[in-house]
Amino acid sequence: MAEEQIEGRNPVLEALRARHPMIKIYLQKGELGKALRDVVRMASERKIPVHYVESHVLDRMATTRNHQGVIAVAAGWEYASLETIFQKAEERRELPFVLMLDGVEDPQNLGSIIRTAEATGVHGIIIPERRAAGLSPTVSRASAGAVEYVPVVRVTNLSRTIEELKKRGLWFTVAEMDGELEYDQADLTGPIGLVLGGEGGGVSRLVAEHCDQKVRLPMWGKVNSLNVAVATGVLLYEIRRQRKLKDG
Repeated sequence: MAEEQIEGRNPVLEALRARHPMIKIYLQKGELGKALRDVVRMASERKIPVHYVESHVLDRMATTRNHQGVIAVAAGWEYASLETIFQKAEERRELPFVLMLDGVEDPQNLGSIIRTAEATGVHGIIIPERRAAGLSPTVSRASAGAVEYVPVVRVTNLSRTIEELKKRGLWFTVAEMDGELEYDQADLTGPIGLVLGGEGGGVSRLVAEHCDQKVRLPMWGKVNSLNVAVATGVLLYEIRRQRKLKDG
């Protein structure tokens, strides 16, 4: 299995808590704050070697902007299966709540989306194999460690995957600028798959055609669209709000 670096206090802590397979951890020499002391304690419990190095060594190793004094060398992230999503929903005794991203290429955006998805209880995220960001140290850092808790499934064909999941009871909603309904007027309860597009072209025509309803986010300013991570956050919280109202 390929090795990856996990960088920053929260990503490393969450990886340790989730028992992500680790090979070794590098810590900056000097006085340790509480978070880094927790890293040392958990690494000791799991018998993971800890190496204390000068700050400039971590600076050279880092692939993200800010290592915060800690870098873990770990096994690469594994992609989940579609079945994992349904298992997670069943464990929580909830209707499936799936997020599908069509071509999000910026790893910072993907990480931010994963963080919000974890906060709103999404059972899994589906991304395409090609022309999209995958799991990486940058994504882990941007997700603040949430990547350890949200199953990410990579598929070869989004349209076929939508049809497969429809057979299992999911209703698909796509966010587009010309959606027929404003997002808060649409029924977003029940087993749902939410589809958003990438930074450039949005959702592909073929994928959008396979969805059951189109919604839009109203815009009152001069710009005509939102960053995909922001738009995703608005919609995920609306789904969670509607579910809460329905559940009473």
